[in-house]
Amino acid sequence: MKQSKILQCIVLYFSFLMFVHPAYSEQPIQVTVSIVPQKYFVQKIGGQHVNIMVMVPPGAFPGTYEPKPQQMVALSRSKVFFAIGVPFERVWLSKISAANPEMLIVHTEDGIKKIPMQSPYTHKTKDTQNREEQREHAHRSGIPDPHIWLSPPLVKIQARHIADALIKVDPAHKDTYKANYKKFIAELDELDRKIRTIFANKRQKINFLVFHPAWGYFAREYGLEQIPVEIEGKEPGPKDLRRLIELARSRGIRVIFVQPQVSTRSAETIARAIHGTVVIADPLALDWAKNLLNIANKIKSAVK
Repeated sequence: MKQSKILQCIVLYFSFLMFVHPAYSEQPIQVTVSIVPQKYFVQKIGGQHVNIMVMVPPGAFPGTYEPKPQQMVALSRSKVFFAIGVPFERVWLSKISAANPEMLIVHTEDGIKKIPMQSPYTHKTKDTQNREEQREHAHRSGIPDPHIWLSPPLVKIQARHIADALIKVDPAHKDTYKANYKKFIAELDELDRKIRTIFANKRQKINFLVFHPAWGYFAREYGLEQIPVEIEGKEPGPKDLRRLIELARSRGIRVIFVQPQVSTRSAETIARAIHGTVVIADPLALDWAKNLLNIANKIKSAVK
Protein backbone atom coordinates (compact mmCIF):
# COMPACT_ATOMS: atom_id res chain seq x y z
CA MET A 1 0.00 0.00 0.00
CA LYS A 2 2.79 2.36 0.92
CA GLN A 3 4.69 1.55 -2.31
CA SER A 4 1.50 2.15 -4.31
CA LYS A 5 1.15 5.64 -2.84
CA ILE A 6 4.80 6.40 -3.59
CA LEU A 7 4.29 5.25 -7.18
CA GLN A 8 1.19 7.43 -7.50
CA CYS A 9 3.14 10.44 -6.22
CA ILE A 10 5.93 9.84 -8.74
CA VAL A 11 3.42 9.57 -11.61
CA LEU A 12 1.67 12.78 -10.50
CA TYR A 13 5.02 14.58 -10.19
CA PHE A 14 6.14 13.71 -13.71
CA SER A 15 2.69 14.47 -15.08
CA PHE A 16 2.97 17.90 -13.49
CA LEU A 17 6.40 18.44 -15.09
CA MET A 18 5.05 17.52 -18.51
CA PHE A 19 2.51 20.35 -18.39
CA VAL A 20 4.26 22.99 -16.30
CA HIS A 21 8.00 22.56 -16.75
CA PRO A 22 8.30 23.85 -20.35
CA ALA A 23 6.91 27.24 -19.36
CA TYR A 24 9.35 27.53 -16.48
CA SER A 25 12.37 26.20 -18.33
CA GLU A 26 11.89 28.39 -21.41
CA GLN A 27 14.87 30.67 -21.81
CA PRO A 28 14.74 34.07 -23.52
CA ILE A 29 16.69 34.37 -26.75
CA GLN A 30 19.97 36.28 -26.61
CA VAL A 31 20.21 39.35 -28.85
CA THR A 32 22.75 42.15 -29.14
CA VAL A 33 22.38 45.84 -29.94
CA SER A 34 24.93 48.55 -30.64
CA ILE A 35 23.75 51.34 -28.32
CA VAL A 36 21.66 51.75 -25.18
CA PRO A 37 18.50 53.30 -26.74
CA GLN A 38 18.15 50.23 -28.95
CA LYS A 39 17.77 48.15 -25.81
CA TYR A 40 14.65 50.19 -25.05
CA PHE A 41 13.23 49.48 -28.52
CA VAL A 42 14.00 45.76 -28.51
CA GLN A 43 12.68 45.33 -24.97
CA LYS A 44 9.41 47.00 -25.95
CA ILE A 45 8.87 44.45 -28.71
CA GLY A 46 10.62 41.38 -27.31
CA GLY A 47 9.51 41.70 -23.70
CA GLN A 48 10.32 38.71 -21.52
CA HIS A 49 11.35 36.62 -24.51
CA VAL A 50 14.62 38.47 -25.13
CA ASN A 51 17.83 38.97 -23.20
CA ILE A 52 19.69 42.01 -24.55
CA MET A 53 23.42 42.75 -24.56
CA VAL A 54 24.54 46.30 -25.39
CA MET A 55 27.89 46.68 -27.15
CA VAL A 56 28.49 50.37 -26.33
CA PRO A 57 27.83 50.62 -22.56
CA PRO A 58 26.50 53.69 -20.74
CA GLY A 59 29.08 56.47 -20.62
CA ALA A 60 30.98 55.28 -23.70
CA PHE A 61 31.01 57.14 -27.02
CA PRO A 62 29.85 55.18 -30.12
CA GLY A 63 32.23 57.12 -32.35
CA THR A 64 35.36 55.68 -30.76
CA TYR A 65 34.27 52.60 -28.81
CA GLU A 66 36.14 49.30 -29.16
CA PRO A 67 34.32 46.17 -27.95
CA LYS A 68 35.87 44.25 -25.06
CA PRO A 69 37.12 40.66 -25.61
CA GLN A 70 34.43 39.29 -23.30
CA GLN A 71 31.77 41.00 -25.42
CA MET A 72 33.10 39.33 -28.56
CA VAL A 73 32.98 35.99 -26.76
CA ALA A 74 29.41 36.63 -25.57
CA LEU A 75 28.33 37.28 -29.16
CA SER A 76 28.59 33.55 -29.82
CA ARG A 77 25.33 33.14 -27.90
CA SER A 78 23.38 35.82 -29.77
CA LYS A 79 20.69 34.96 -32.28
CA VAL A 80 20.49 38.51 -33.66
CA PHE A 81 22.68 41.59 -33.85
CA PHE A 82 20.73 44.82 -34.37
CA ALA A 83 22.96 47.34 -36.13
CA ILE A 84 21.97 51.00 -36.41
CA GLY A 85 24.77 52.64 -38.39
CA VAL A 86 26.88 54.19 -35.61
CA PRO A 87 30.58 54.76 -36.44
CA PHE A 88 32.05 51.86 -34.48
CA GLU A 89 30.09 49.42 -36.64
CA ARG A 90 32.07 50.42 -39.74
CA VAL A 91 35.16 48.88 -38.18
CA TRP A 92 33.66 46.14 -36.05
CA LEU A 93 30.57 44.80 -37.79
CA SER A 94 32.53 42.38 -39.97
CA LYS A 95 34.39 41.13 -36.89
CA ILE A 96 31.11 40.83 -35.00
CA SER A 97 29.67 38.75 -37.82
CA ALA A 98 32.80 36.56 -37.91
CA ALA A 99 32.46 35.89 -34.16
CA ASN A 100 29.13 34.18 -34.84
CA PRO A 101 28.51 33.46 -38.56
CA GLU A 102 25.05 32.02 -37.85
CA MET A 103 23.89 35.19 -36.07
CA LEU A 104 21.35 37.26 -38.00
CA ILE A 105 22.65 40.77 -38.72
CA VAL A 106 19.79 43.27 -38.96
CA HIS A 107 20.38 46.79 -40.26
CA THR A 108 17.62 48.69 -38.51
CA GLU A 109 18.63 51.83 -40.42
CA ASP A 110 17.55 50.28 -43.74
CA GLY A 111 14.94 52.43 -45.47
CA ILE A 112 15.97 55.63 -43.70
CA LYS A 113 17.43 58.41 -45.83
CA LYS A 114 20.14 59.97 -43.74
CA ILE A 115 20.82 63.68 -43.73
CA PRO A 116 24.36 65.09 -43.80
CA MET A 117 25.72 66.29 -40.48
CA GLN A 118 25.56 70.05 -40.48
CA SER A 119 28.78 72.02 -40.42
CA PRO A 120 28.93 74.25 -37.35
CA TYR A 121 30.44 77.13 -39.30
CA THR A 122 27.91 77.70 -42.07
CA HIS A 123 25.56 79.85 -39.97
CA LYS A 124 25.31 83.51 -40.70
CA THR A 125 27.57 85.82 -38.74
CA LYS A 126 28.90 89.30 -39.53
CA ASP A 127 32.05 87.97 -41.19
CA THR A 128 30.48 85.02 -43.00
CA GLN A 129 30.43 85.38 -46.80
CA ASN A 130 28.45 83.39 -49.38
CA ARG A 131 26.40 81.61 -46.75
CA GLU A 132 24.16 79.74 -49.18
CA GLU A 133 27.16 78.54 -51.17
CA GLN A 134 28.80 77.25 -48.00
CA ARG A 135 25.62 75.53 -46.90
CA GLU A 136 25.34 73.79 -50.27
CA HIS A 137 28.95 72.63 -49.97
CA ALA A 138 28.25 71.35 -46.45
CA HIS A 139 25.20 69.49 -47.73
CA ARG A 140 27.20 67.80 -50.48
CA SER A 141 30.25 66.93 -48.39
CA GLY A 142 28.78 66.29 -44.94
CA ILE A 143 29.02 62.79 -43.51
CA PRO A 144 25.67 60.99 -42.97
CA ASP A 145 24.18 61.71 -39.56
CA PRO A 146 23.85 58.41 -37.64
CA HIS A 147 21.54 59.70 -34.88
CA ILE A 148 18.35 58.23 -36.32
CA TRP A 149 17.13 56.96 -32.94
CA LEU A 150 16.30 60.51 -31.80
CA SER A 151 13.27 60.90 -34.09
CA PRO A 152 10.11 58.98 -33.07
CA PRO A 153 8.87 58.65 -36.68
CA LEU A 154 12.22 57.15 -37.71
CA VAL A 155 12.12 54.76 -34.74
CA LYS A 156 8.89 53.37 -36.20
CA ILE A 157 10.93 52.15 -39.19
CA GLN A 158 13.54 50.64 -36.89
CA ALA A 159 10.81 48.95 -34.84
CA ARG A 160 9.50 47.18 -37.94
CA HIS A 161 12.93 45.69 -38.63
CA ILE A 162 13.23 44.58 -34.99
CA ALA A 163 9.82 42.91 -34.97
CA ASP A 164 10.45 41.11 -38.27
CA ALA A 165 13.80 39.79 -37.05
CA LEU A 166 12.45 38.50 -33.73
CA ILE A 167 9.61 36.73 -35.53
CA LYS A 168 12.13 35.15 -37.91
CA VAL A 169 14.43 33.74 -35.23
CA ASP A 170 11.70 32.96 -32.69
CA PRO A 171 8.46 32.19 -34.59
CA ALA A 172 6.96 30.47 -31.54
CA HIS A 173 6.29 33.88 -30.03
CA LYS A 174 5.32 35.75 -33.18
CA ASP A 175 1.89 36.68 -31.83
CA THR A 176 3.49 38.32 -28.79
CA TYR A 177 5.99 40.19 -30.93
CA LYS A 178 3.27 41.40 -33.27
CA ALA A 179 1.11 42.60 -30.38
CA ASN A 180 4.04 44.32 -28.66
CA TYR A 181 5.07 45.96 -31.93
CA LYS A 182 1.59 47.35 -32.47
CA LYS A 183 1.53 48.69 -28.90
CA PHE A 184 4.98 50.26 -29.31
CA ILE A 185 3.93 52.02 -32.53
CA ALA A 186 0.98 53.52 -30.67
CA GLU A 187 3.35 54.72 -27.93
CA LEU A 188 5.63 56.29 -30.54
CA ASP A 189 2.70 58.12 -32.11
CA GLU A 190 1.65 59.43 -28.70
CA LEU A 191 5.20 60.56 -27.90
CA ASP A 192 5.39 62.33 -31.25
CA ARG A 193 2.12 64.11 -30.49
CA LYS A 194 3.36 65.25 -27.07
CA ILE A 195 6.61 66.66 -28.48
CA ARG A 196 4.73 68.50 -31.24
CA THR A 197 2.47 69.99 -28.58
CA ILE A 198 5.50 71.31 -26.68
CA PHE A 199 6.65 73.26 -29.73
CA ALA A 200 3.19 74.02 -31.14
CA ASN A 201 3.03 77.68 -30.10
CA LYS A 202 6.51 78.78 -31.11
CA ARG A 203 6.40 82.12 -32.94
CA GLN A 204 9.58 81.52 -34.90
CA LYS A 205 12.09 78.74 -35.50
CA ILE A 206 13.83 77.79 -32.27
CA ASN A 207 17.63 77.75 -32.47
CA PHE A 208 19.54 75.74 -29.90
CA LEU A 209 23.28 75.40 -29.42
CA VAL A 210 24.72 71.89 -28.97
CA PHE A 211 28.27 70.70 -28.54
CA HIS A 212 27.98 67.44 -30.50
CA PRO A 213 25.51 67.55 -33.44
CA ALA A 214 23.33 64.65 -32.29
CA TRP A 215 19.93 66.31 -32.60
CA GLY A 216 19.63 66.94 -36.34
CA TYR A 217 16.74 64.52 -36.97
CA PHE A 218 14.95 65.69 -33.84
CA ALA A 219 15.34 69.31 -34.95
CA ARG A 220 14.16 68.58 -38.49
CA GLU A 221 11.10 66.70 -37.27
CA TYR A 222 9.91 69.45 -34.94
CA GLY A 223 10.85 72.58 -36.89
CA LEU A 224 13.95 73.46 -34.86
CA GLU A 225 17.54 74.28 -35.80
CA GLN A 226 20.52 72.89 -33.95
CA ILE A 227 23.77 74.86 -34.05
CA PRO A 228 26.67 72.48 -33.36
CA VAL A 229 29.99 73.45 -31.80
CA GLU A 230 31.96 70.49 -33.15
CA ILE A 231 31.63 67.97 -35.92
CA GLU A 232 33.49 64.76 -36.74
CA GLY A 233 35.15 65.01 -33.32
CA LYS A 234 36.86 68.31 -34.11
CA GLU A 235 36.54 71.21 -31.69
CA PRO A 236 36.48 74.78 -33.04
CA GLY A 237 39.63 76.87 -33.34
CA PRO A 238 39.83 80.38 -31.86
CA LYS A 239 38.37 82.07 -34.97
CA ASP A 240 35.45 79.64 -35.23
CA LEU A 241 34.86 79.91 -31.50
CA ARG A 242 34.50 83.68 -31.85
CA ARG A 243 31.99 83.17 -34.67
CA LEU A 244 29.89 80.82 -32.57
CA ILE A 245 29.91 83.23 -29.64
CA GLU A 246 28.86 86.08 -31.92
CA LEU A 247 26.11 83.93 -33.42
CA ALA A 248 24.81 82.88 -30.00
CA ARG A 249 24.74 86.50 -28.82
CA SER A 250 22.96 87.70 -31.97
CA ARG A 251 20.23 85.08 -31.54
CA GLY A 252 19.87 85.50 -27.80
CA ILE A 253 21.02 81.96 -27.06
CA ARG A 254 21.91 81.48 -23.39
CA VAL A 255 22.09 77.69 -23.12
CA ILE A 256 24.47 75.20 -24.71
CA PHE A 257 23.54 71.53 -24.61
CA VAL A 258 26.22 68.89 -24.08
CA GLN A 259 26.22 65.11 -23.79
CA PRO A 260 28.03 63.38 -20.93
CA GLN A 261 30.12 61.16 -23.23
CA VAL A 262 32.24 64.02 -24.64
CA SER A 263 34.48 66.82 -23.36
CA THR A 264 32.72 70.06 -22.44
CA ARG A 265 35.72 72.42 -22.44
CA SER A 266 34.69 74.44 -25.52
CA ALA A 267 31.06 74.42 -24.42
CA GLU A 268 32.01 75.94 -21.07
CA THR A 269 34.10 78.60 -22.83
CA ILE A 270 31.14 79.60 -24.98
CA ALA A 271 28.77 79.55 -22.01
CA ARG A 272 30.97 81.97 -20.08
CA ALA A 273 31.25 84.28 -23.09
CA ILE A 274 27.48 84.49 -23.60
CA HIS A 275 26.74 84.56 -19.86
CA GLY A 276 24.86 81.32 -20.28
CA THR A 277 24.75 77.83 -18.85
CA VAL A 278 25.72 74.30 -19.88
CA VAL A 279 22.85 71.78 -19.80
CA ILE A 280 23.11 68.00 -20.16
CA ALA A 281 21.21 66.45 -23.08
CA ASP A 282 22.09 62.77 -23.36
CA PRO A 283 21.24 61.19 -26.74
CA LEU A 284 22.13 57.74 -25.36
CA ALA A 285 19.83 57.57 -22.31
CA LEU A 286 18.12 54.24 -21.62
CA ASP A 287 14.70 55.66 -20.71
CA TRP A 288 14.37 56.85 -24.27
CA ALA A 289 10.82 58.23 -24.38
CA LYS A 290 11.10 60.09 -21.08
CA ASN A 291 14.46 61.47 -22.17
CA LEU A 292 13.10 62.89 -25.44
CA LEU A 293 10.29 64.64 -23.58
CA ASN A 294 12.77 66.08 -21.09
CA ILE A 295 15.04 67.34 -23.89
CA ALA A 296 12.08 68.92 -25.70
CA ASN A 297 11.09 70.77 -22.53
CA LYS A 298 14.70 71.86 -21.90
CA ILE A 299 14.99 73.29 -25.42
CA LYS A 300 11.66 75.08 -25.09
CA SER A 301 12.67 76.51 -21.70
CA ALA A 302 16.05 77.63 -23.04
CA VAL A 303 14.46 80.12 -25.43
CA LYS A 304 12.12 81.75 -22.95
